[in-house]
Amino acid sequence: MGIKDLIEGKREWRAHVARVKTLPNDYQIVYRELQKYLFKVGPVELTEGTGLLSGIVELFEEGAASGKGVLEVTGRDVAAFCDELIKDSRTYADIYQEAIDSKSKK
Repeated sequence: MGIKDLIEGKREWRAHVARVKTLPNDYQIVYRELQKYLFKVGPVELTEGTGLLSGIVELFEEGAASGKGVLEVTGRDVAAFCDELIKDSRTYADIYQEAIDSKSKK
């Protein structure tokens, strides 16, 4: 990863954050909680650009534009909403567990 990639990644992230800031306040609050949860759970794809997070922002933008409340978009169980989004994703916990399992088999 070169310096140009880092600069471009930072530019993309700033544009992403600017989009989040244009959402209604309740959407911003739920987005930040989703983001914290996803960073904690650690799906590997999350760090590859802002794909998953951008998809969430797009969904939230559509919901806000249609006048829906944020919980109408995510459902009342926001953690379950996140889990559904990443159910087929590998996480860093999976990678760590695989490493431990392979060491114990030696």
